[in-house]
Amino acid sequence: MEDLARHTLRPMGYEVMTATDGPSAIQQIVTLHPDLVIASLTLPRLTAKDVLVTLRSQGLEAPVIVTAPVGMESMALRAFRLGARDYLSKPLREAEVVSAVERALVETRLRKEREALGQQLAETNQKLEEQVKRLTLLHGIGRAITSLDQLDQMTDRLLEGARFATEAEMGWLLLRDEGSSDLILRAQHGLPATVVARLGQAWDDGVAAALQLSGESVRLSRGGLRQLPVGQICQALLITPIKTKDETVGALAVANRQPREFNQSDQALLEAVAGYAAIAITNARLFRSLEARLGETSARAES
Repeated sequence: MEDLARHTLRPMGYEVMTATDGPSAIQQIVTLHPDLVIASLTLPRLTAKDVLVTLRSQGLEAPVIVTAPVGMESMALRAFRLGARDYLSKPLREAEVVSAVERALVETRLRKEREALGQQLAETNQKLEEQVKRLTLLHGIGRAITSLDQLDQMTDRLLEGARFATEAEMGWLLLRDEGSSDLILRAQHGLPATVVARLGQAWDDGVAAALQLSGESVRLSRGGLRQLPVGQICQALLITPIKTKDETVGALAVANRQPREFNQSDQALLEAVAGYAAIAITNARLFRSLEARLGETSARAES
């Protein structure tokens, strides 16, 4: 076999490893996972049949070409039943070896291409399913906020949707106080008790205030969070501004305690939820304004 490797296969560009007995051959096959195995039915200690059985028991799918002296055809038939792809009689002829090797490697290449395509298809289907799930969620958020007239209910629902869409462990929603520039913590999930106690009050997460000026989403992780207040409670952060037509009125944030970073898709989804938040806030303000006007009209009528 070493002569075959040296004089025929290696000069053609193939990388070849050889073994002088069955146990060595099996060890190399299990370790290296070759694209093709050429095994003799007369290997010392363990034969090609033993090699075939071992390959199948290990779940290895490399094609096997068996070789044997003339007169051992019955043993070759047994090898075919165990999964051998081809049989060559000794003495081996170079042209037959090359032809058998090329046929077997074409089969290996096609099998790997099928496996790669199958994996790619499975990944694509998974991504499509996730996208449909998230788009369905966004549609549900849109429908939900149109049926709610209380701002607290809206903010809780929006935050719930933001966390679900991005698969985040925690989140919060800050809205600017209409009477000042303070950012008020309106909704939260998973924040420490010391922060939860500030619900309905001003809270500085170290990022949202800057977003009021930049108007741009921010993704941070580990090193970028160390100097910020929220760096004490999370290792990955995605935060986006909530913008109405004329101004930035708040921020919507999701975070992970572990360093699982957010990606561009997460950002797009969070920005979509923030868009719904802007609609909810605008609607709530209009509703309050309408209620105030009705109250004034009613008071004037009674007087």
